Amino acid sequence: MQVRLPQADGTLKAYALKARPIRPIGRPPAFNRTVYAAAHVVVDPLATVDPWDASPAIDWDRTLAFREHLWSLGFKVAEAMDTAQRGMGVDWPVARELIRRSLRHARTVPGADLACGAGTDQLVPGPGVTLAHVETAYREQIEVVESEGGRLILMASRALARCARGPEDYLSLYGRLLRDASQPVVLHWLGEMFDPALAGYWGTPDLSSALDTVAALIRDNASKVDGIKVSLLDAKWELELRRRLPAGVKMYTGDDFNYAELMQGDATGHSHGLLGIFDPIAPVAAVALGELAAGRTGAFRELLDPTVALSREIFRAPTRHYKAGVVFLAWLNGHQDHFSMAAGLQSARGAVHFAKVFELADACGVLGDPDLAADRMKRYLSVACGVP
Repeated sequence: MQVRLPQADGTLKAYALKARPIRPIGRPPAFNRTVYAAAHVVVDPLATVDPWDASPAIDWDRTLAFREHLWSLGFKVAEAMDTAQRGMGVDWPVARELIRRSLRHARTVPGADLACGAGTDQLVPGPGVTLAHVETAYREQIEVVESEGGRLILMASRALARCARGPEDYLSLYGRLLRDASQPVVLHWLGEMFDPALAGYWGTPDLSSALDTVAALIRDNASKVDGIKVSLLDAKWELELRRRLPAGVKMYTGDDFNYAELMQGDATGHSHGLLGIFDPIAPVAAVALGELAAGRTGAFRELLDPTVALSREIFRAPTRHYKAGVVFLAWLNGHQDHFSMAAGLQSARGAVHFAKVFELADACGVLGDPDLAADRMKRYLSVACGVP
């Protein structure tokens, strides 16, 4: 199989597929890490008439089927997170319905496990927004998750980043939310490369000082914190915080550039995972994590390391557009019949990027049906940029 792929210099390159998909034989063994895959949503492109200006219509059957795909591979699902385009195409009413449907559906699927993002995206940041408004917004979303029996991922808040005056505002507000949570929660530290509106989170632009604030928050509320997801795309900050976590509190890597080494760990410990990249690479990652659970760390790295190049391309700057690569691979792999996204964000990346994603996905075994993927890649290039 050959596909002519556009290059950054404007030329076309004839690419011959390796066509060696990697996937588990049967159900993978239990992982020895706690691993969440942050899952995307599948929109209904026929019902979404004006994607830039209206809430998306969701294809609930395909969206829930994709969660079943992740559960069948041994992953937990991180629901209604930024990978599901929270605040970037998916608004709170749609996210609320997603949370309710996913939690109810999970109860019908043996072994299904998930945690749900609760944030403040129903609150528009502005000069009149106060800490009290932020707390009320958080509590509204927390109630939706907990009323369905769900566990919380306490998402970073754009409104809080806008109105907080310093670290003490974060410590006091988060402290109250944690004390009132019915179960231990996962905290969510999303860097500004993922969302520029979160710049200066934890009350300071200095990451070392921000880390001190987070460490103090977790230390003072350790019984209410299951773990923290850190997405800063710089392993040194995750390693530093990981060393400072109280016993029993997990570090969930959100580092889509360095996850293989961080999850393998070293003599000082290891990270668990809560990653958007596990949405498109789930079959390969499941095989790799099975090897890690069996103590075969060399095989784990041989399988997972090649996916890092793909992840680095999907999550390259502007990182907030990474969802386009995630959904593109879901389409290539047959999990949906179209390449359309909430808010029309399939247009956030260009054909050269998608060509590179295709090539790297083939190289690391992520294309589960190479014939289907090649056919869809050719059709995309024909429509998007006139490649015959």
